[in-house]
Amino acid sequence: MKGRQKHNALLCVLFGILGASAPAFSAPSQGWGKVSMYGEIVDTACAIETESRDQTIDMGVIPLSVLKQFGKAPPKPFNIQLVDCRWERYPSSKGEWQTFDVTFDGPANGDFFTVTGEAKGVQLAMRDDQGTPVIAGKPLPKRDIVPGEMTLNYELQLVTNNQRLQAGSYQTLLRFKIDYY
Repeated sequence: MKGRQKHNALLCVLFGILGASAPAFSAPSQGWGKVSMYGEIVDTACAIETESRDQTIDMGVIPLSVLKQFGKAPPKPFNIQLVDCRWERYPSSKGEWQTFDVTFDGPANGDFFTVTGEAKGVQLAMRDDQGTPVIAGKPLPKRDIVPGEMTLNYELQLVTNNQRLQAGSYQTLLRFKIDYY
């Protein structure tokens, strides 16, 4: 090696050794960590299972020809799991929990939820397991609380909205709340 190349190679090796031993110089932070936590205390008849709180429903790939021919895609089921349901309230002077209702909300046009994205000419219809249409902001009929676990079943269905159909991706965000009585 020529003198300059030899000098550069030696500097690279020296910096490589110093860089590899850098964690040893930061030893005071070794053995330390951090734990973050969060939670919530509520007075409700049921808790919502963690996996049910934030869901992503994959509606799948739907051929444009299916929407043109039938005006809708096959329904896609999903559920909300309620756990630790009980009748007792705190304080008990308020009586017992007996019923609840669920309200879904999100971007809507009439009785349907709207979508955004490249796809055009479609919207989402939603029904509960009794066939009751879900209307944005309108509570579904009250249901009795059953102690233990409860599964609330729903289905989403992509339907046409009488506008020109266009292929592409789409999405929407729906929120739900549960009120206990």
